[in-house]
Amino acid sequence: MKADPAKELNLIGQGTVVEGKLRTQGSVRIDGKVTGDVTASEGLAIGLTGEVEGNLTAKNITIGGKVRGSINASEKLVFESKSTIRGDIRAAKLVVDEGCVFDGKVSMSDRAQPPEGRH
Repeated sequence: MKADPAKELNLIGQGTVVEGKLRTQGSVRIDGKVTGDVTASEGLAIGLTGEVEGNLTAKNITIGGKVRGSINASEKLVFESKSTIRGDIRAAKLVVDEGCVFDGKVSMSDRAQPPEGRH
C-alpha cells in the first residue's frame, strides 16, 4: 500500500541546516535553519527555533520563528506572537498575533499569487 504524498509530513529538526530548494507534495515543519526557497503543496510550519532565508509557498503557512523572504499562502497565513518576518507577503487570509514583528508589504485576495519583486 502506497502512502499518499499529500499526507506526508517532513520534519527539519532543531540543529539541522539545509541549503538549497526544498519542495514537497505534502507538508513540512521547520525547527532548524533553511537557506533557500521552500514549497509545500499542503502546509508549512516554521517552529519557534525555525529560521528560513528564502521564499515560502504553501496552501497554509504558520510562522513561529524567523523568515527573511517573500511568502505566498494560497489559503491562510498565521504569524505567531514570537515570529519575525522580513519580506512581502500574499495570502487569502492573514492572522497576526500580538507581539509579532513584520516588516514588508501585504497583498490579500481570494486567490493568492506570488509577490512581485523579491524572488
